[in-house]
Amino acid sequence: MRFTVSSLVANGPDPVTGVQRTPNEKLRSVIDQAVTAEQLGYDGYGVGERHGEPFLSPAPPLLLSAIAARTSTIRLFTTVTVLSILDPVRVAEDYAMLDQLSGGRLELIIGKGNDPRHFGLFGLPEERQWEALAENYGLLRRLWREEGVSWTGSTRPPLTDVTTAPRPLQSPIPVWHGSATSERSTDLAARYGDPLFSANAFHPLEKYKALVDHYRERWEHHGRDPKDARVGTGFGGLFVAERSQDAVEGFRPYWDALLASAAGKHNNSPFASLEDALERGSALVGSPQQVIEKIHRYHQAFGNEVVGIGVDALTEDVQHRQLELFATEVAPVIRKEIPDVLRAPATG
Repeated sequence: MRFTVSSLVANGPDPVTGVQRTPNEKLRSVIDQAVTAEQLGYDGYGVGERHGEPFLSPAPPLLLSAIAARTSTIRLFTTVTVLSILDPVRVAEDYAMLDQLSGGRLELIIGKGNDPRHFGLFGLPEERQWEALAENYGLLRRLWREEGVSWTGSTRPPLTDVTTAPRPLQSPIPVWHGSATSERSTDLAARYGDPLFSANAFHPLEKYKALVDHYRERWEHHGRDPKDARVGTGFGGLFVAERSQDAVEGFRPYWDALLASAAGKHNNSPFASLEDALERGSALVGSPQQVIEKIHRYHQAFGNEVVGIGVDALTEDVQHRQLELFATEVAPVIRKEIPDVLRAPATG
């Protein structure tokens, strides 16, 4: 099993202290968090793309480039790149540059995005989001794999004999497909033979398991070997403590703030309480043994090879302590009990 940390760079008032950082402070804290994740032995660090408050992550290539300059081994992810609204030529150029600067450590997670505001902001009718994602991804794949690309489609002007530069250092840059709500994302991943990353943040296991099962079904439909299908799994929060009741009460203000946020309301989470969410959902909250058991439960359901966690909502000193506790009390046990089967690079 491999472990990644990610951030959407949300910068609202801290649910416990009420303090809100300046944008500069928050961005620097995310870079520091990535450095800490590498020092603690995590396999990857991801930055998600969002456009609008409270998020400060409209340009993951820029932030990940700053992280690349401060790190040397950790894989760098986008969680996610909202490819439905972006020009694939610009994406090909920006992320190939990042791949070169990082020494070939980049991996994309692409998706249509989970914030409805970006469609109007970039002039994309929401009803075309899936069509645009599929078309843009088809072009991006060609731009990274071919030279002299000629192309005609509906999302951007035609291309004639185009070779983007720089070329990626990796050949090609690994791409995952983010999955949260629709079988169209799992279809796209299976069609191209790409790995799937399941979001798992706001709903019970069963909802996301249905999407993972569909991905595996379509994978075989396309004539692929079932053992080659690969899945990563996100978890909706982390708070580890020696006593489970301390973990629950420590996490409660952050959970309440998440449900009251625009993202929480948009996702229509069905959980009636934090306790309900911990029972039926993915949040890793409890004693180290309880967290280990939940990771096992999700692995049994999804067959995932990557565990993605986020601590960005927590107070900064709590973030560091949680990453450290997970790295020392949870990750070594899981790595021993669920051997890493991924081929190098870490998730490619």
